[in-house]
Amino acid sequence: MVAGVEPPHSTTAPSDDQSAQRSSGTLYLVSTPIGNLRDITLRAIEVLHSVDVVLAEDTRHSRHLLDHHGIPTHLVSYHEHNEARATEAAMARLREGRDVALISDAGTPLLSDPGARIVRAAAEAGILVVPIPGPSALLAALVTSALDTDRFTFFGFLDRKGGAREDALETLSSLRHTAVLYEAANRVAATLGDLASHGAGDRRVVVARELTKQFEEIRRGTVVELAAYYEGSPPRGEVVIVLEGGTVQPLGEDELRIRVQALRAEGLSARDVAAALVREDGASRNLAYRLAHEA
Repeated sequence: MVAGVEPPHSTTAPSDDQSAQRSSGTLYLVSTPIGNLRDITLRAIEVLHSVDVVLAEDTRHSRHLLDHHGIPTHLVSYHEHNEARATEAAMARLREGRDVALISDAGTPLLSDPGARIVRAAAEAGILVVPIPGPSALLAALVTSALDTDRFTFFGFLDRKGGAREDALETLSSLRHTAVLYEAANRVAATLGDLASHGAGDRRVVVARELTKQFEEIRRGTVVELAAYYEGSPPRGEVVIVLEGGTVQPLGEDELRIRVQALRAEGLSARDVAAALVREDGASRNLAYRLAHEA
């Protein structure tokens, strides 16, 4: 279909699903600015004007956005603590034929934000779900990173501690393509330090801070360099980290065993051997630890 050209109306009889969708309302997933209030599409403004209600994480924050664009639509709180109850109320509206929009505090809904529950409920009920594309912090950071954009994995916010965090760090250290993650400003140095300790210290990384806002900053360097920088100069505001994919081709397990024997013969401790396998040979942390101690 040619961009900007409406497709011809179909003369085919509507299916049962289409009829059900027309008798129900529509759930719109509307992307909102991540900082600069002018970064909103004309279509988003039209939809937010037309719907019966707008679901928002922080209604006070979102009211400022809607007022800025002259949108009087009623706001209803929708966040992780009331998601189940708010979903039931919104679904009732949709079944009555009223349209509902879901927005997050900033950017595209559902990306490290609530909303999966209502989208799933609407889809299962045969209710039309329509995306209204727009700003996204992860995409803004990715395309300005100067790193490979052909393939990437989004990790959202890492767990602060425990096994889930270790698993994520291990995956990030062995990933062969670009990774994007969100992080709280006061934890940027710690996360970069953890990445370095897991063998990603020499990888290129970009820390994008306060995107589209007055104090926007995009800083590039290696993981080790930026870990040291932010240890001494903690960042403020919203942060996105973009990590370069690894280039080391990991050795097979038999080859790693030979490496272990050679390193142990040089007098390295099991701990130092495991670290070398991760850093120099692309081994996963768990495998490196097991092989080093087996020897």
